[in-house]
Amino acid sequence: MNNTRTVLSGILAATAFCAAACGSTDSPDPATTAAAGTCAYTVSRAAAKDVALPPSEPEGGTVSMTLETSAGEIPVSLDGDRAPCTVNAISHLAREGYYDDTICHRITTSGIYVLQCGDPTGTGTGGPGFTYADEYPVGSGESPTYAAGVLAMANAGPGTNGSQFFMNYADSPLPPSYTMFGTVEPDGMKVLAEIAGKGAAGGAADGAPAEEVRINHVRMN
Repeated sequence: MNNTRTVLSGILAATAFCAAACGSTDSPDPATTAAAGTCAYTVSRAAAKDVALPPSEPEGGTVSMTLETSAGEIPVSLDGDRAPCTVNAISHLAREGYYDDTICHRITTSGIYVLQCGDPTGTGTGGPGFTYADEYPVGSGESPTYAAGVLAMANAGPGTNGSQFFMNYADSPLPPSYTMFGTVEPDGMKVLAEIAGKGAAGGAADGAPAEEVRINHVRMN
């Protein structure tokens, strides 16, 4: 699609979680994902920041990391059992320094309540140059709440996950179209609340945070 914003009908007009494949039709087909226990990462287009493909074999289990941001530390816990390929990719990007010195380019304060990060270009259209299939809850038949504290992947449609993700600082009524891959720890939720309290630039309901939020480094715990 040419527009970098997709309407989530009935939620908030012009709200989208556009990620690495925005404007691209290149995406992996979940049906062609490698055999059980492995992950398929498909080269899609030029990366916003040079990074290698993640390894194909995920470690699984819980992964703990801390986003060291200009607004304070946001510790998170990633669920490698529920979303192994997503956690494998995000952990790889973090270890490679992909997220270092990047801004969280978007906050939404009406209808849904999220802070979106993970694009080195700061535009909402950049990604790591590869995509991969959706995981829970996509295709599970379940419609869980994107509750406060949930970490989920931003995308531009089925199978277009890259590097962008969003953190819910309050319950957000979203369709089960975005891979849930972890949670923000209580201390991190306090930081998110402070960021959300400042709102978006110019008092908008959706846009760049009023006060820049920069990820200086992601520390693996």
